[in-house]
Amino acid sequence: MTEQIVILGAGYAGTGAVKSLESAVRGDVEITWVSDTDYHLVLHESHRCIRDPSVREKITIPVRDIKQPSTTFVQDEVVGLDTNNRVVTLAEGDDLAYDYLLIALGSQTAFFGIDGLAEHALTLKSLDDALEIHEEIRQAAQNASEADPAKVIVGGAGLSGIQTAGEIAELRDEYTMPLKIHLVEGLDEVLPNSDPELQRALRSRLEARDIDILCGEFIGNVDEEVVYVGDHTELDYDVLVWTGGITGRDAMHDVGIAKDDRSHRVRAKQTFQTEDERVFAIGDSALIDQTGDQPAPPTAQAAWQAAEVAGSNLARAIQEQPLETWTHEDKGTVVSVGERAVAHGVKGAPMNTFSGVPAKVLKKFIATRWIAGVAGVPAAIRAWPDM
Repeated sequence: MTEQIVILGAGYAGTGAVKSLESAVRGDVEITWVSDTDYHLVLHESHRCIRDPSVREKITIPVRDIKQPSTTFVQDEVVGLDTNNRVVTLAEGDDLAYDYLLIALGSQTAFFGIDGLAEHALTLKSLDDALEIHEEIRQAAQNASEADPAKVIVGGAGLSGIQTAGEIAELRDEYTMPLKIHLVEGLDEVLPNSDPELQRALRSRLEARDIDILCGEFIGNVDEEVVYVGDHTELDYDVLVWTGGITGRDAMHDVGIAKDDRSHRVRAKQTFQTEDERVFAIGDSALIDQTGDQPAPPTAQAAWQAAEVAGSNLARAIQEQPLETWTHEDKGTVVSVGERAVAHGVKGAPMNTFSGVPAKVLKKFIATRWIAGVAGVPAAIRAWPDM
């Protein structure tokens, strides 16, 4: 009997798992890959499109260039999942039955109940989001002047917020746009919970790009013109970008397997198997057990590492073989601030924290290595100048 395997999502986790599964699977198996876009987005480089929309050609990889011909691709939105009957419900197409399922739908932006934030903020979770930020900033700058610059606020100073603010500064400087940029973080420092040495290096480069940093007070509410921070700070804005957190996709809210009650992210073992032995979960959709108290981090690096094991484990489950466990290995952090970059904790590097050309080249290498793995070396070579 033919086993039906369905993989949901074309982010890092889903794309990597498809590649791994195609290599590992044996026997009479049909693979169906579902995504609401017909391309894989190199999401951690999507901020580049804020400055230069043409970069989209380098960071969007068509599904047809990734999958094997034997894998069926369905472009549609997942709106429901019935694990009892093993059926995936799509927004437009017919229901998909499965024997084994891999959930890799990624996440969506969390607004944490902050009044007005969802209504007035732009986000950065897709290619369209990055292009919209570019257009909104361009229009705001056209209506501004040096005496009265357009005000751009980036909420959240994690990886995404820092890189977004850096690209906006590059856009401002390249086109001499009258912009004032604020980066707001509720916790006490940029890139919260990271090494103080890395935090200091990033703050220094952000401030060198004339980005105003406000840490230590949370955004309380937002209206059409003002962001209210803490008890006393009011920041006027023309463009507001929110990068302050993630939560599970709406389609996961009513799924009948164990998940976090607040975020709706599915709980998975180190094998990626959920409490339903035929359902696996990976990437931002999942809270993946690790040794210690914390699950695997919701990062591109973790998704890349996990995807290879997850795809292999799907094949092992079908073949009734023991499943492999996966432990995340932190290979360091590289963060871009516009054209510059800071690297920290990189294995094999002679310095714990470094910047300059070595960090910039390393950032390019990381992105293009992934592109080469899913789309081939020629695609990586084309992308190199813009990473």
